[in-house]
Amino acid sequence: MTNTLDAPDSPTGPGEPGGPGGPTGAAPVTAAELPALRRRTSAVLIASQILGGLGVPIGIALAPVLATQVSGSEALSGLAPTASVTGTALLSLPLAALMTSRGRRPGLVLAYLIGALGAGLVVVAAVVGSFPLLLLGMAGFGAGSSANLQARFAAADLAEPDRRGRAISTVIWATTIGSVLGPNIAAPAGRVFRSSSIPETAGPFLWAAGIFLLAAVVVGVLLRPDPLLTARALAPQDSRSAGGRSLRAGIAAVRASPMARLALVTVAGSHTAMVSIMVMTPVDLGHHGADLQLIGLVISGHIAGMYAFSPVMGWLSDRFGRLAVIGLAVGLLSCAALLAGTAGPSHGQTAVGLFVLGLGWSAGLVAGSALLTDSVPQPARAAVQGLSDLTMNTAAGIGGAVAGVIVSQAGYGWLNAAGACLLLPMAVLALRRALSRPATT
Repeated sequence: MTNTLDAPDSPTGPGEPGGPGGPTGAAPVTAAELPALRRRTSAVLIASQILGGLGVPIGIALAPVLATQVSGSEALSGLAPTASVTGTALLSLPLAALMTSRGRRPGLVLAYLIGALGAGLVVVAAVVGSFPLLLLGMAGFGAGSSANLQARFAAADLAEPDRRGRAISTVIWATTIGSVLGPNIAAPAGRVFRSSSIPETAGPFLWAAGIFLLAAVVVGVLLRPDPLLTARALAPQDSRSAGGRSLRAGIAAVRASPMARLALVTVAGSHTAMVSIMVMTPVDLGHHGADLQLIGLVISGHIAGMYAFSPVMGWLSDRFGRLAVIGLAVGLLSCAALLAGTAGPSHGQTAVGLFVLGLGWSAGLVAGSALLTDSVPQPARAAVQGLSDLTMNTAAGIGGAVAGVIVSQAGYGWLNAAGACLLLPMAVLALRRALSRPATT
């Protein structure tokens, strides 16, 4: 894979300070200054991920419970997290288009602002008892996830190809801090509103709204110069064609690369299996007597598995290759489905299963994201990355919707079996690529 940063000739993209058309005459970024810029960009993204990590898990932990309370039907409980995932999917392409034309910063800021608005609508919906408004709010809330997901690609914009997995995983890891704390502050944050008209399960969404607003400020003020525009300016002159940045060009790039297709299947399959199982776990735990605090602890363990070990997955991906870590993801996710699906009333086994589920998701997302970035030309990357998030979240949205029906009709164990079956295409494609190109990733 060609290192697109090997031929620096301009520091920033159009509209950036010091770049072509930029508002100031600041000195350009040179090759010698690039390592410091990488560190600064990573630090800002880490800060935003910590904040986003505090907000997003609140919806993960409470959306199914709140949906049951507002709708009065457990069969509809899966629709609230599904609405969030659907919102993430629907916003993927518009945000990718905005980032393609204007850079990462405006796209991330807009996503966090929409997430804050969605969280506010969720609170209003809970107060007035409107299930449709709750779904609309959760769709907007999903924009917070969009921002967190796109941040991993922002980390890869300036990374050297042989360190791309670690760059992605470092930003994913930063979410650990907020994500582990987030579900556990849900109960205390909800108790604050016991004497008000706001339901206890809706109060934490006000916290999430404030956190998303703060994340938007951090990115808007500090993510300068923009990493995507900078990477483009540092790319060879012949790779800067604006025509290669369209969604059509992105789709063509994926069609032309078997590895890119494998990467899309990996990211989508890992995410769909994880979301489908995870969104119904709070409901299953409730069936077996778990209270809100225990549910929060189990979800915290799951999220720790998703994020805390991502640097390990990044190192493994760079050291042993993307295909090896994709195989690891298949194994971990299958093991998680077995553990959680056979746990029954054993809360401890469910917790272990959800932790392993998080590990498998981490392996699939890090390796798949790095492989996707490796496999397409620089101009098409933002469009392909938006297509990736659209695909993974659309598939996960369908999975989350079907998950509620499966649990209500057949049980949580059958849901886990279905989740394991989703891994088969990913495993087959990875094996085919490993056999046909054993020396490459």
